[in-house]
Amino acid sequence: MKRAGLILAAGQGTRMKSAHPKVMHPVAGLPMLGHVINAMREAGVERIVVVTHAAGEAVRSFAEKMGAETAVQTPQLGTGHAASCAAPALGGFDGAVVIAYGDMPLVEAQTFAAAFTAQEATGMAIAAFRPADPATYGRMVLDADGFLSGIVEFKDASEAQRKISLCNAGILACDAKKLFRWTAALKNENAQGEYYLTDVPALAKSEGIRCTVLTMDATEATGVNSRAELAAAEAAMQVRLRADLMALGVGMIAPETVFLSYDTVIEADVTIEPNVFFAPGVTVRSGAQIRAFSHLEGCEVGPGAIVGPFARLRPGAVLDAGVHVGNFVEIKNSHLEAGAKANHLTYLGDARVGAHANIGAGTITCNYDGFNKHRTDIGANAFIGSDTSLVAPVRVFEGAITGAGSTITKDVPANALALTRSEQKIVPGWAEKYRARKMALQETKKQLQAAKKEK
Repeated sequence: MKRAGLILAAGQGTRMKSAHPKVMHPVAGLPMLGHVINAMREAGVERIVVVTHAAGEAVRSFAEKMGAETAVQTPQLGTGHAASCAAPALGGFDGAVVIAYGDMPLVEAQTFAAAFTAQEATGMAIAAFRPADPATYGRMVLDADGFLSGIVEFKDASEAQRKISLCNAGILACDAKKLFRWTAALKNENAQGEYYLTDVPALAKSEGIRCTVLTMDATEATGVNSRAELAAAEAAMQVRLRADLMALGVGMIAPETVFLSYDTVIEADVTIEPNVFFAPGVTVRSGAQIRAFSHLEGCEVGPGAIVGPFARLRPGAVLDAGVHVGNFVEIKNSHLEAGAKANHLTYLGDARVGAHANIGAGTITCNYDGFNKHRTDIGANAFIGSDTSLVAPVRVFEGAITGAGSTITKDVPANALALTRSEQKIVPGWAEKYRARKMALQETKKQLQAAKKEK
């Protein structure tokens, strides 16, 4: 059976206290909505419709870039009404649809897949969970056979119903065509005067369709409505991502201090020291070492390479096998070929560093002239002396050497020495005379101060 997904993302998110839409706040480097879309895709969903509010242009733009369709809910009259707003896009879809919320970044593909499987058996499936504190979640009332009898919103629940620990997770799967027939028939006779999606199972039941209840992990069911809940979701996602990598053979000395992104790729036998941050777009190959307090983003680290401590790899940085990048080195949009080394206090931007070249401490590529970026090319086995400024565009050919403290503005031929250091001069005895003069001035100053005090 064909599968579709419907993601409700029209909430204003006022408790986030933010100018940005709630579902666009990131968890592990990806907006929450993106996690839900990715999980649906992994579960085999072919078409996804994201429902937004009228002012949700940023949400619609993001969803469409991820291949989803969008619909607008206006005015906002509840979750059932929000689902019905997707009818123009999915009303003719011949298959099953799963409904979820855009602020649930921890839902996994297996939960969506299980909902579809259960729906095929009985006609409808809904996910539930048992939180440590049921709080204001909707309560799940089951019949004698364990099927859903009804869902009662907290504000409409009796005292007895509020004692039920099984809560609605907000994930519902059913036939797409039937869904929109049911949402069109919803009533708003409740404390909020809204059209509840949770009333749909009752309409299905009236037609003889039983709703299977799936129990999912409480952490997976986490919804985000505040900054504190966003932080909790981030923490839970990091625990999951770290565990997944360690299960694949990645070593972490202090896992709780390592922060990963949703798309971080790290191969087996990589060692990660404490306090390392991986922003989106990072790949680290087998045997590499990422040392403490390093920050990586949009880069690739080759096998056996060493990065850090206190290194920063920015987008476009590519390190081949055995490259060493040491403390306080920043690399941006540069390719360091096999065995190259830049061990201390260096900036390499818009550059190529050839195999086994050595970059001395304090070296910088002067790549930006205020208007354009320019390339620096350093050949294999070149030796760049400490405190060299390479004014791009410039090339240092294979085996060439630049003297410490030089400013290189012209190409350096292969195996040549480039040196711009001024001639050193020596004045014999100058230091001794300098110290004597300074000491005499200090003594005169003391005598003048003493004379002033006597007066």
